[in-house]
This record gives sequence, structure tokens and C-alpha cells, in this order.
Amino acid sequence: MSEVILFHHAQGLTDGVHAFADELRAAGHTVHTPDLFDGRTFEDVESGVDHARTIGFDNVLARGVAAADALPNNVVYAGFSMGVMPAQKLAQTRSEALGGLFFDSCLPVSEFGSWPDGLPAQIHGGPDDEWFAEDLEFARELADSVPTAELFLYPGVAHLFADSSLKAYDAEAAGLVLERTKAFLAALS
Repeated sequence: MSEVILFHHAQGLTDGVHAFADELRAAGHTVHTPDLFDGRTFEDVESGVDHARTIGFDNVLARGVAAADALPNNVVYAGFSMGVMPAQKLAQTRSEALGGLFFDSCLPVSEFGSWPDGLPAQIHGGPDDEWFAEDLEFARELADSVPTAELFLYPGVAHLFADSSLKAYDAEAAGLVLERTKAFLAALS
């Protein structure tokens, strides 16, 4: 089974992020969920983004990278929205990374150099989600240029639709995300 580090989104390490991690654990995977906000959670994305701005996005990224220091390199790096920053950086820059799972966000590959040969990735997002719409071109570029990368789009969903503790939760779409994520992880074992 795979080892995964799952980074939370701008609303913090919510019960929904814990529940998603628990689903992966129930499938036999080891999942780490570092808290980049020191226990703080936020009612909406905007408030969480404001908090991240106060900390500094570079500091949030550095906290995520530091959270992976105690882990072996051969893990899967996963993140929801803002959490994709450290997940994608680590997937692209740590030798022996096993894969990347990016939910609700994707950065330009050039942000962290180039994409490692053969590194698999999945990107999940909603084309109607105003936050993900900003990243959709980067997600398409990654999926189109890397044979081991897949892009899954979920029309009509809101941002953070796979977090069961938020109003945006979409049970059907979130179920597909979990199913596809589990298949991705199983294929790495």
C-alpha cells in the first residue's frame, strides 16, 4: 500500500480533510495530514486565503515542505487547493516521489522546474469552479504533456466539493474522486 502526505486547503485542516484521509486509510494506505495553520480553520475560502496571505504564501509552502522532511521520499504528495502548492513542489522536486494528487488546483509545471519522467499524477477539479478555473489551463497542460498524468473534470461542482464538512460538498462527485484516487494509489502498490 502507498504512503501519502495530504495537505489541507485554505479553510484549514477540516473534519472533511480528515474524513478523506480516513477513507484512504480504510483502503490500507498510510496518510499523513500536517496542519499548516496551527489548528486554525475558517468558515470560508476567502478568510482562509486572507490568513495564508498574513502568514505569507511562501511560508505556507515552506511549512508544507518541512512537514515532509520526516517522511521518506517515496510517498505520494497530495493536496486540496492551496495544499497543492507544497504537494506539487514536493512531487516535482523530491527524488523517488511516487506520484501527485491535486484536488481543486494545479500550478504551472514551470513553477518548480520540470515534470519528472514517468511520475504519475491525477488532477481533479470543476470547470465551473471559479477558483479552479484559474488553474484549468495549467491542469490541461500537465495532462496533455505528461502521459502519466490524468485530468478529471466534474461539471457543476463548487470549490472544495470533496470536503464532506463544507457546504460545497457534492457526495456523488466526491465519491468519484475517492474511487479514482484509490485506483491511482492501488496501481502504485
